[in-house]
Amino acid sequence: MFNINKGTRGQSAKSRMNHKKLITDILSFFLSTRFRLVFIIAVMSIISTISAVKAVKYSYTTSLVEARKAYVNNEAVLIAAEFTKYGSIDEAHNDGVYENLMNYSSLNAIRIRLVDKKYNISVDTYAVDTGKTMINSKVITVYDSPKTITDYSKKTGNIEAASPVYNSEGQLIAVLVVNLDISDISQIAGNAFDRIWVIEFVIITIILVVSIIVTYFYFKPYKKALHIVEEVDFGYIDKRMDVKGSTELRQFAKHFNSIMDKNSELDNSRSEFVSNVSHELKTPITSIKVLADSLNTQEDVPVEVYKEFMVDIVSEIDRENKIIEDLLCMVRLDKASATLNISSVNLNELLELVLKRLKPLAQKKNIELLFESFRPVVAQIDEVKITQVISNLVENAIKYNISGGTVTVTATQRDKHIYLAVEDTGNGIPEELKERIFEPFFRLDKSRSRALGGVGLGLALVHEIVRVHDGSIFVKDNANSGTTFEVIFS
Repeated sequence: MFNINKGTRGQSAKSRMNHKKLITDILSFFLSTRFRLVFIIAVMSIISTISAVKAVKYSYTTSLVEARKAYVNNEAVLIAAEFTKYGSIDEAHNDGVYENLMNYSSLNAIRIRLVDKKYNISVDTYAVDTGKTMINSKVITVYDSPKTITDYSKKTGNIEAASPVYNSEGQLIAVLVVNLDISDISQIAGNAFDRIWVIEFVIITIILVVSIIVTYFYFKPYKKALHIVEEVDFGYIDKRMDVKGSTELRQFAKHFNSIMDKNSELDNSRSEFVSNVSHELKTPITSIKVLADSLNTQEDVPVEVYKEFMVDIVSEIDRENKIIEDLLCMVRLDKASATLNISSVNLNELLELVLKRLKPLAQKKNIELLFESFRPVVAQIDEVKITQVISNLVENAIKYNISGGTVTVTATQRDKHIYLAVEDTGNGIPEELKERIFEPFFRLDKSRSRALGGVGLGLALVHEIVRVHDGSIFVKDNANSGTTFEVIFS
């Protein structure tokens, strides 16, 4: 019994999950661009089709009205012309004209009225207004300016024409008013367009089906691209897009692949960086351990040997501290430039101070330090960090120079830019390695660099400090030999 209930509960939970997934899938469909596109196409198709049908119907109805107006106008003119052979209305009456009007009115379903100069209706084929007064704007207009006037009242559904009636002597004796009821035109037009609405429904249905099919194939590459993104999200960082489709999709695939390649390079760089950090930190520790073990295994160690070993241990500890300090400095610089303590600094004085401090190192290698500046240069910089830049560049120029060489430091200011250059007479840097010298832990000659106490962080630190100052650093070959590092500040 327990197992059955457990199974039932499991099935119920699974059913709820399936139901929830179904609702999510439905909501996702209605929120998708594909559905929105189909919906927009459908709405636009319906609106455009209905508008087109209404426009055609209006045009058709207008043409029917105009045709009826022309007919009524022509009839009014023709009927009025029948009175021109008579001298008066009474003569026309005696000649049987009115009987003919009655018959004509009955056959053609039009109403004919004759209004004399006193605005009395002498004839009404519908026998409703005979003897009554008719002061009509059209009648007044025709009496004032004899001509046939025809118009249509959409409100009443009537076409009315007023035409002057002349006698045999050409005198205006009355106004003929002709009315035709065309309220059935809308029905006539509606009947004519009943089939069009069926055609319209078929057209809209076809458009919807075609739009669904088109959008399916149009969004198929996007679905493929989304699948690749999902795979990357799951951890398959080696995935790349090879998508054929619209220009936008191809551009997206291009930038996506570029980002993934950069991330892959970044991951490799991080792995290499961690490996280098571990190696560089382990090296001094290993040396210290070897020295300490050597002291521990020996008995009655002479004081001289003990002091020599302790000097080596202190040197390795200092080296370890230097690595850690440089790493921490790079991490802090990488976070933001807001930590800079910007002030107005006399660059000439700063350079002279750094060169003075490094002069003993230069003398040991028989290197001449030169400073050139044609005028005072004042810069808005972080003095501490720029001092570190100058020190690292000059110290490198001394260390990797030839005996008897020179290191020339120059500072100039042109326009709003400050130029700082450190030139040495060493062996130079191979062209293919110039782009890598600012990478952390990169060394041209690892064995020589270790012997000189370098771990490959100095130039990387210089590059970061220059970067957070919104400056640039370049590496150039000298005309004869050696290398020049040029720093530019805005």
